[in-house]
Amino acid sequence: MDYRGNLSEKQIKKIKKFGWGFGIAIAVLIVLLTVVLSTFHWITDYIWMDSLGFEKVYTTILSSRILLGLAGFVLFAVLTYFTLSWILRVYVHHFGPQSLPGYFPSKKLGVLIKTVISILVGVVGSEIVKGVGWEPTLKVLKHASFGKTDPYFHMDVSFYMFILPFMKFVLFVLLGLAIFFLLIEIAAYAMFHIYRMNRSAQVHMGLTLGIVGILLAALHILGPYGTMLTDQVNIFQKSVVHGLSYTDKLINNPASYVLAAVAILGTIWMIMAMVRGKLESMAVPIVVYLGVVILAQGASVIVQSFVVSPNEFSKEKPFLEHNLNYTKAAYSLDDITVKENPGNDSLDEDMIKRNQLTIDNVRLNDSRPLHDIYNQLQTFRTYYEFNDMDIDRYRIDGDYQQVFVGARELSTDDLPAQAKTWVNRTLRYTHGYGVAMSHVNKVTSQGQPEYMIKNLPPEGVLDIKRPQIYFGEEDYPNVIVNSKVKEFDYPSGDDNKSNEYQARTGIPLKGINRFLFAIKEGSVRMITSEQLTKKSQFMETRNIVDRVKRIAPFFDYDDDPYLFVRKDGTLSWMIDAYLKADSYPYAEPHQGNQNYVRNAVKVTIDAYTGEVKFYVVEPKDPLLQTYMKIFPELFTKDIPADVRDHFRYPEDLFKIQAKMYGTYHMSNLEVFYNREDFWQFPTEKYFNEDITMEPYYITMKLPENDKEEFILMQPYTPKKRQNMISWIGVRNDREHYGEMFVYRFPKQKNIYGPQQIENRINQDSVISQQLNLWAQGGSDVIRGNLLAIPMEDTVLYVEPVYIESSNETSLPEVKQVIMAYGDHIVMESTFEKSLDKILAMIDPDHKTGKKEEDKENEKTKGGEKEEKAPSQDAQTQLHNIAELFDDYQKAASEGDWEKAGKIMADIQNELEKIK
Repeated sequence: MDYRGNLSEKQIKKIKKFGWGFGIAIAVLIVLLTVVLSTFHWITDYIWMDSLGFEKVYTTILSSRILLGLAGFVLFAVLTYFTLSWILRVYVHHFGPQSLPGYFPSKKLGVLIKTVISILVGVVGSEIVKGVGWEPTLKVLKHASFGKTDPYFHMDVSFYMFILPFMKFVLFVLLGLAIFFLLIEIAAYAMFHIYRMNRSAQVHMGLTLGIVGILLAALHILGPYGTMLTDQVNIFQKSVVHGLSYTDKLINNPASYVLAAVAILGTIWMIMAMVRGKLESMAVPIVVYLGVVILAQGASVIVQSFVVSPNEFSKEKPFLEHNLNYTKAAYSLDDITVKENPGNDSLDEDMIKRNQLTIDNVRLNDSRPLHDIYNQLQTFRTYYEFNDMDIDRYRIDGDYQQVFVGARELSTDDLPAQAKTWVNRTLRYTHGYGVAMSHVNKVTSQGQPEYMIKNLPPEGVLDIKRPQIYFGEEDYPNVIVNSKVKEFDYPSGDDNKSNEYQARTGIPLKGINRFLFAIKEGSVRMITSEQLTKKSQFMETRNIVDRVKRIAPFFDYDDDPYLFVRKDGTLSWMIDAYLKADSYPYAEPHQGNQNYVRNAVKVTIDAYTGEVKFYVVEPKDPLLQTYMKIFPELFTKDIPADVRDHFRYPEDLFKIQAKMYGTYHMSNLEVFYNREDFWQFPTEKYFNEDITMEPYYITMKLPENDKEEFILMQPYTPKKRQNMISWIGVRNDREHYGEMFVYRFPKQKNIYGPQQIENRINQDSVISQQLNLWAQGGSDVIRGNLLAIPMEDTVLYVEPVYIESSNETSLPEVKQVIMAYGDHIVMESTFEKSLDKILAMIDPDHKTGKKEEDKENEKTKGGEKEEKAPSQDAQTQLHNIAELFDDYQKAASEGDWEKAGKIMADIQNELEKIK
């Protein structure tokens, strides 16, 4: 039914006019809403960055994104409007204004439709260009030179790191846009076979086709540079060389130039064929192009299979040398000091005395069980939590001591349900409190860590002046400080202490700020609450990793931030920032395409104020120099001594370098080609599972030095073998920070590796029996990290053994220490006893430190002391062990671990007699 018959022509015009007006109003409203929302986020982000002093960093990124977005919008929108206008004009000229198909819009409507489509395409283009292009653009404009050229094209490395990615980005954007327009033109001109009859349509398609050809040719011209960054020689095969190879030089690079020429000539052919109306012949250049591609790939396969593979080493030898040298440079492996270690059996009492500080800092506690202990014994309330345990070192009372430290953070998710109100979560429970610290090498008689700092408020060897933790690793909600509500500080008996925030580093909630951030938070209470004052401050993005990513999103950040105590008693977090790239020529990737990595920046975040500092650690790194040119206000060059004292070489970077060095330490090209001397990370038994050994920090004295220092180290074993072939380390202290070195053991001599020690522990009848007895007594036996402790020209192994009851509230406790040296393995209740016993085995004249009464077999039963007579035969011995084991089970089930430990010592003595 046609309702228009009931309406006058005037009414229909009014309805149409209203419809157009309404549509335009909706469109304008959407645009305005988008602009307002974008502007709103820009303003609030700027205010936050300004509160931290990084407003210029933000404006640099924002302005570059806006300019690129505008450029992308104009490029995409104008070209889209131009294309649609040309298509429409072709239709008008081809059919005539009066003969256009009925579905074609009027002139005014056509302009509107073209404008709307152009704007939409422009918005998409803007997002693509500004989202992907802002960083490559800034890098290419401000890039620093590496001062090192590739061996084939003689281009500076900066060309591959900065210029080539930018050129590819531009070409791919333009090529994608040109292909998009070409498809639109083909679809438009295919209707009614316009492309056969209309010269303007042919010119339009020819012009677009020509642009596609030129851009495709340009990509082919850049192709040879790409061979410096890959080992893929064709779609089927890879080369032994990562970078330019024999097949690349002989086949692939010339083929790229041939394809570029074919693309240009083929484009000209297609344009001429289209203009002349010989449309069938337009397929000829496409077939030729595909034929050249197939021919090039086939030639590459033939050369790689029949020329290179049978004589691979001789053909690839010069390229292998480039791969070796440039990979070392990309991972900072070209300046490693290599030294020989004879691996002598030279341990004696004098060596122990010379390396006493090393011995005093051997780690007996492991972070995983220690984390559980801290969370049970040092949280005091359900809403406190230690996120993880970190290892560091301090000079305390003149002694260099390695320690475990953990931050007592606040987890509002663990508040009681009735306490999870807006006031509590936003105004009252705002921060964690204090740290706990313990020796790495000392445990109590119950096997618990010996604390250096503990309790609330913190008490111990360091004077912590500002223990409140407003910023940390927890998923902290945004909070408001300096309100009328007293902030909870820490529990004290039945009372709670309160605190008032003293710094001025938050966002002041006065004027328009309160309104803006209330909208951002979606919180009406921020506007209506009477608890807020003019002094109130809004604390946003309090998770430290999220905080630094928001400030500098162009860095990669380590997953393990760590807390340290500064000289003035304040608490700060340290995060390692990495600079990574995937375009260093001839360098082997360590993951995906990434083949360049540096830890050129250390970031500190004050746990109280949230103040962030980006400290420059490697000022000579060209990638960092580029960022310093782009964001000069971001970086701090002067590093305070109390910050530098807590620099730790990051484990993640060290693992990457150590793994690459396992292959790239080989300097002989033939050995390198065959991977004859490949080194790998050893395995160890940890928590009753065989795992790959992780790098670990150790305080030790290098053979050529006269004092101990903080070292990160990793042992190596040969491929498919378990003996230790070498170990790699990196120094952490002051002016020696980052210096890497390797000690190699003689290849003709067996130095026990970690897994060999683990296997020997399992095969030791006395130790394995004792571990099995504990495991059968309602307890879990946890094997801690096995540590290889280098001392001068020898190596000592230490492994703690934890005992944990099966119930949920049990605590893992260090009950035994296994020590291995050479062919000797012992297990005693303390580190000192194990070392004493090892020395006694090495030197029969060594006087043990055991007291006579420790050798007596005593046990407590029914409150009376009974003396065990020495066993006369095997039956008596087994009977004694059975009784002792029953007593042990009883004591363990009652949770009397002190008594159980004494009984286990008696069992050990009985087993020693059997042995």
